[in-house]
Formats: sequence, structure tokens, C-alpha cells
Amino acid sequence: MYIRKILFAVLFLIVGTVSAGVKIENWITADGAKVYFVENHNLPMIDISVSFKAGSARDSLKNSGTASFTNHLMLLGSGGIDEVSLANQFTDIGAQLDSSFDRDKSSFSLRTLSEKKDIAIKLFNQVLHKPDFNENVITREKKRYYASIRQGETEPSSIASKAFMKAIYGNHPYASPESGTVSTLESIKRSDLKSFYSNYYLSNHLSIVIVGDVDLNAAKEIAEKISLGLPNNPKASFYPEVQITEPQEIKISHPSTQAHLYYGGPVVKRGDPDFFPLYVGNYILGGGGFVSRLTGEVREKKGLVYSVYSYFMPMLELGPFQVGLQTKKDQIDEALALVKKTVKDFIQNGPTEKELQAAKSNMIGGFPLRLDSNKKIIEYISMMAFYNYPLDYLDTFADQVNAVTVQKIKAAFQKRVDMNKFSTVIVGIE
Repeated sequence: MYIRKILFAVLFLIVGTVSAGVKIENWITADGAKVYFVENHNLPMIDISVSFKAGSARDSLKNSGTASFTNHLMLLGSGGIDEVSLANQFTDIGAQLDSSFDRDKSSFSLRTLSEKKDIAIKLFNQVLHKPDFNENVITREKKRYYASIRQGETEPSSIASKAFMKAIYGNHPYASPESGTVSTLESIKRSDLKSFYSNYYLSNHLSIVIVGDVDLNAAKEIAEKISLGLPNNPKASFYPEVQITEPQEIKISHPSTQAHLYYGGPVVKRGDPDFFPLYVGNYILGGGGFVSRLTGEVREKKGLVYSVYSYFMPMLELGPFQVGLQTKKDQIDEALALVKKTVKDFIQNGPTEKELQAAKSNMIGGFPLRLDSNKKIIEYISMMAFYNYPLDYLDTFADQVNAVTVQKIKAAFQKRVDMNKFSTVIVGIE
């Protein structure tokens, strides 16, 4: 399916050290949009990313898929120009248009040569301000969504992921499949898409990131053009708080050769003060690949899996802590018991000092963030802008990691990670 995502979990896990010197300017436009700007004249290129608080958390269980479908359709015709003509106009000037989508946000990006910026930004604004939501395109794209959804309904990993999110989020919008279901999509009308756009593509819920070959005054003009004329609602609501559900154990039969296991629950928001102790601690527990505790216990000692992982996925509201693995069906109970034992021991005792120092060394030295292109810079700064991270976040990252201690990790895990509230989903039982 023609849906693209920015994977917050990836940003959370692989952010590394950066050298100081990335100067970020920021301001608020007259229409309330937040702007982050980095001037960079190394290449005659400009990258622009815009993000709205219009992710799938805006859907209800009854209309799931509306947010995703709105994002998708916005690239397929605007201002009376059909999708082919629109795509050709971007191609003719060497510009690239793209979109991404997840539970928290709907995003659009533009890459253009600086000498073509005026026409490129005019086209970009047309996409953002005047989506057509053409009836014929809606009918055609629904069929593509249906095909993708039905394919996912046969895949054990997709089945497990959807069941896991439903188990841990209950009636919260985070529980809904991002792309909806066949039945919910069938009911979506053009008027629903237009209403969703008007309600949630708001200038005062917008973050704009501009990186590249343009000066500060020009960047301010660009930001004003992007935000001016978009819907605006100072009283618009934010996402509902997550209410922790009763833990569930769900087993789903499937003819797959292996059983798929997800285990965890909602734990952490973006900007949580325990972010770094949890982040570093999880690297040791299950985020560090073959050097992690879970790999050592479940793979190396017992040979139950090829790989096992854990991660935190912080979101605007409580995002999940999740452990995942695949194993032979007759080994799934043993693997789950060992996962629980390993996580429980880590919560109670934390890492060793040796593990902590090795983690810091690998995280800081092994995963350097090299800001050698506008694209790399804009990915991280877009995350910072949307989630309201401090401007010095990248420059202070190594110091924040180095400040984590064994005791801070223990305290954070004991405070945040409550296994009594975790759910288990297994897909692939006989």
C-alpha cells in the first residue's frame, strides 16, 4: 500500500552523537506554526518538512483509516490539478514531494534546488492548502487500501502487531490500525476527508522545518507562506490521555511455521524526564542487538530464537515498551517465561557497571550521527520540532547518555516499567 511512515522507534533507538555547530533558529509564525531553521549553503538545495497533529490518534474506532487516507489523498491532486500533472510539475523542476504518517502526526516534505524554490514552494503550498479529494481517486485508492489490509490479515506479524496495540490500548485511538479496516474505509466519504482536513490540518498545530541554501529572512518568508491560510483553531483539542487497560493474554492460531510473540504495555511519553535512563537501560536489556541481555539469555544460552528485541516507542501520549521475538511453536512458552524472568531481573537489579560502560561506549562511539546532508539533519530536527525538544538536544545527547548511572536506570525502570500491567500476544499457536 502506498503509505509511508516515519518510524519513531528507529529515531529513538539509533540517535547518536553529533558534533556541536548545528545552529538552529526557531520562531512562531503569525498563524501560530512553530518553525525550526538551519542555514546550510554546502549544496544548492532546500529541504522543507511540515508536520501536523493529524495522525491516526485523531480517528475513532468507528472511522479508523480516515487520518491515513487524508494524508495519502493529499498527494493525489490539488487545486484542480490531477495527480499526474501535479507529479510532472514537481519532476520538471527536479523537486521531490513525499509524505509520511503515523499515530501522532501527518507529515509532508519537499526537496528542491534553491534556484527553483519559488515555484517548488508554490506547488508545495497548493498540496497543503488545496487538496481535491477527487471522488474517482478516492474510489481507486480505497481498492488499493483494501488489498493491502487483506494481505496484512494473512501475515502473522501484522496480525500480532494489531492485536498487541488493541490489547494494550483498549478504546484509545492508539489501538486502531493506522490504515483502518475494510469496513471502516468503506464508510469514509469525500466529505469526511474534507472535514478531517479542516479540523486537524491546523496552522497552530503545525511544525515547519527548513534546512539548506536559504538565509534567515527568506526562511521566515517561506514559513509564513506555508502557514498563512491554513485552517486555525486555538481551541482544538490534543490527543486523549492513555488509560492503562487490564493486562491480557491473547493467543491466535495461524498456520505459520513459527510463533510470533509481543509482550509489553504503555510506558513513556516524549519528553519524559526518565527518557535517557530508560533509553540507555533498554540498550542493555534488549535494544543493543547481539550484546543485549535478552539476546544473551534467550538466544545464546537457550538457543530459542535467532533474534529478540525490546524497545520504548515514546509518543505524544504514553507509547509502548515492547519485547518481540519469533520461535518454534513448541518453544513459545519457554521463551516467554525466560523473557519475563530477564525483564523482571533487570527491573529489580539494573545493569552491571561493566554493561553500562560498554553500552555508553557503543551508543556514543558506535552510532555517530553524521549531519552531512540536509536530509539527515531534517529528519532529526523534524522530530525535535514536532515533539518540542530543546534546541540543544543533539549537541547535548552524548552528555545526557554519559550522565546515566546504574542507579538512575534502576530507578527509572522500577518507576515506569510495571510488568503487572503488561499484555501478551502470541500468533502462530496450533
